[in-house]
Amino acid sequence: MQTASLRLPAILILLWSPGLLLAQGSMEELEALYWARQKEAMSHFTQADVDFMTGMIGHHAQALIMSRLAPANGASTAIRTLAARIINAQNDEIELMQNWLRDREQAVPQVHIDGLNLMMHGGGDHGHHMPGMLTQEQLEELSAAQGMEFDRLFLTYMIQHHAGAVTMVEDLFAVDGAAQDEAAYKLASSIHVDQITEIARMQQMLDDFANQSQ
Repeated sequence: MQTASLRLPAILILLWSPGLLLAQGSMEELEALYWARQKEAMSHFTQADVDFMTGMIGHHAQALIMSRLAPANGASTAIRTLAARIINAQNDEIELMQNWLRDREQAVPQVHIDGLNLMMHGGGDHGHHMPGMLTQEQLEELSAAQGMEFDRLFLTYMIQHHAGAVTMVEDLFAVDGAAQDEAAYKLASSIHVDQITEIARMQQMLDDFANQSQ
């Protein structure tokens, strides 16, 4: 495959032009080398990376529980839009993290949500004790709230939840040798930036709601 060859060392790059023969081995050998190096690259991860992915799957799953309450609890249009965006982002990242674990032959947590209850199968720590996680009492309080009170609680608790995710990323980066895997680093960095950005947005919304109620 010509595309794959472009990612190989320069000495093995294929040169295609009239009259030139394939150098430095056959196409099959080059492709085999490429995938061998890809597999080797995926072996460069730590237990901290695995624990981060496993815990963040559970952490993200709780954000799904919170966000799914918005339509039925009389949330404002702004909160419903925010909740829908969170659901889309968290679902995508959960899939990325599950694939990361699967590709490295690690246990893959499966997410099952029943109302306010989160059930996880497979993997180790599923995020129940991770920073920012809501207690069952807080989830029940959010579930019982309606209208403007729901909006206020949703923003308050989601800021708490997002701040916990930021802490998890910073804790990962603080571990010697962790996040050296390219995919792990990119995903963790993306979560860090996105959560910080969204915290600022939610804090502004919370401030606006407070001003409107005065």
